[in-house]
Amino acid sequence: MPIDAAKALAAEPRTGEISWNSKDVQLYHLGIGAGANPDKDSPATDPDELRYTLESRLHVLPSFATVAGSGSPGVISGLSMPGIEVDLARVLHGGQSVVLQRPIPATGTATATHRIAAVYDKGKAAVLVLRTEVADAEGPLWTNDSQIFIRGEGGFGGDRGPSARLDPPAGEPARIVERPIREDQALLYRLSGDWNPLHADPEFAKVAGFERPILHGLCTYGVTLKAVVDTLLGGDVTRVRSYVTRFAGVVYPGETLRIRMWAGEGSVRVAVSAIERDDAPVLADTVVEHT
Repeated sequence: MPIDAAKALAAEPRTGEISWNSKDVQLYHLGIGAGANPDKDSPATDPDELRYTLESRLHVLPSFATVAGSGSPGVISGLSMPGIEVDLARVLHGGQSVVLQRPIPATGTATATHRIAAVYDKGKAAVLVLRTEVADAEGPLWTNDSQIFIRGEGGFGGDRGPSARLDPPAGEPARIVERPIREDQALLYRLSGDWNPLHADPEFAKVAGFERPILHGLCTYGVTLKAVVDTLLGGDVTRVRSYVTRFAGVVYPGETLRIRMWAGEGSVRVAVSAIERDDAPVLADTVVEHT
């Protein structure tokens, strides 16, 4: 059996040291589109973008936690955990959450502990929840949960798990913004540590059932959080407390994201779609909690 749920859940956590510096943070920010000027009529860099790209002003977007020091198990390394042996071409990132205990420093060294937190049987597929808890000398920093969807590996009689579906947001969105995805966006983003060939190799993408390489779900995740921070949180990354999403569809490099935001008390609901494909859903059940 490719997935042994009992073995995966009983496996000892993997713990190791991770580190990152301002260059890693800047590369990540560039990989999610930082530095671009949303005013297409102005070729100059928006001065507000320097908080993401200039080391002397650097603020760390909380979604950087998904790649910091390559400390998150991610899709590929998470599938090497005990009890798991699957075909990478059947794997998709189903959802992601980050909970922040403190703002992420621009340079740091920390201990990351990885484990399989849950294995769910969705019938035609299995879902793994890969949990990473990160702490430095001053205490806990963040917790990542990655939900990995594995087609064809369900039906083993396990727990179906909770539903991630939320009721649709009520009323009209408070803000709607558009964010173009460059043709080379996936090639740049993968330099932050996600080397899955699905995002670079056309032949591998075809085997996986896609017409061409797709953008990393976590790249869309970062683009979206940046849009929320920049438009509704005054550019203050330290206000973010948690961020959760469900990956509802793919994005192809060269497309444009439409990001709808509904502001509530201490939270922002978000929905993201691909404009060129009749607003096909990309991110759903997305919530940013903030101070």
